Amino acid sequence: MSWLWAIRCWRSAPLSLIGALAVAWLFVAMPARAIERLVITVDGREQDVAGRVLVETPEGSLLMQSADGRDWVIEPTQIVRREKDETPFVSLTAAELGKQLLTELPEGFETYSTQNYLICHNTSKAYAQWCGALFEQLYRAFSNYWTKRGVDLKKPEFPLVAIVFADKLSFASHARPELGDATDAIIGYYNFQTNRMTMYDLTGIEALRRPGARRTTSTQINEMLSLPEAERTVATIIHEATHQIAFNCGLQARYSDAPLWLSEGLAVFFETPDLKSSKGWSAIGSVNHVRLNLFRETLRGRPPDSLQTLIADDKRFRDPKQGQLAYAEAWSLHYYLSRVKPKQYIEYLKMESQKPPLVADTPEQRLQDFKQFFGAELPQLDNEFVRYMMKVH
Repeated sequence: MSWLWAIRCWRSAPLSLIGALAVAWLFVAMPARAIERLVITVDGREQDVAGRVLVETPEGSLLMQSADGRDWVIEPTQIVRREKDETPFVSLTAAELGKQLLTELPEGFETYSTQNYLICHNTSKAYAQWCGALFEQLYRAFSNYWTKRGVDLKKPEFPLVAIVFADKLSFASHARPELGDATDAIIGYYNFQTNRMTMYDLTGIEALRRPGARRTTSTQINEMLSLPEAERTVATIIHEATHQIAFNCGLQARYSDAPLWLSEGLAVFFETPDLKSSKGWSAIGSVNHVRLNLFRETLRGRPPDSLQTLIADDKRFRDPKQGQLAYAEAWSLHYYLSRVKPKQYIEYLKMESQKPPLVADTPEQRLQDFKQFFGAELPQLDNEFVRYMMKVH
């Protein structure tokens, strides 16, 4: 859930910039083939940026992507110098990106690579290997799940980066500039501006450690984090990893205005760990009892327009008093639609995946998009939805 700060960043950008980018998308958005090199001002300091321009407005505002996978929203007033280059845009390899990241991170970090992931860590190699194996297992399961349902995913253009700190203190020091006051309550997050996950070694959490517990090998780490009391903690990391995969495989588009019930519901749909399965994530799509029980507990006082407000805007997810309930309802809605209306559900996901970046939908547009695939009578759908979820076990 902690990637929401990035949504706030672009939603709080000047309306002239967002509006201009929205209009410009219709005319000049394209995967540019050549590199452009800019000098821009960031917080009063000059910075070099090189990459491809994804969107450019007539006024000169840019959405730019650098070779490490980072996205930049640049206003004309930030641009000091701009030069075009005929060099083709090529994403960094894992080795090149790892070398860059080691210059950005504190001393003591190392890199560990898997087929799709680059793990930068200053904890044990065994824990880095455990993370790599967990993420690759999720990646395969995620790909298989959607491919079997007719969704064409693309291979990530950039290595999927996970930065793993040895302890919560060093993690918090690194994350605070991005997360602010929320840092202390978070154990991991995906930032879709930088396209990186950041977390810390979960085996250092005292509440999860039993007397004499060892964590010297990946197997021992897996045994420790397979304990029931660790399930929600590991689920948080899986949740954030699911966001990263979705935004890099084409199921969702970074900086598009995807409804949070959709984005967060997808991540919750996959979050239940399946650490004992060596052949795949067999728990995908199974009942998430934590979310289901919370949803049922709220039904007595659930407002009649609950489904409508969930779809129309993201306010409930940002309200500390309603956030967890919104997540529970989002998971429940995904569960219901994927089983009762699977064809419409897939077509809706495909439509959302094609939305352009930096174009904010109105509540009316979100409702219209939803009704286009699932029917115009939301009260009737809501009644069927609630009745169905009451029978799930």
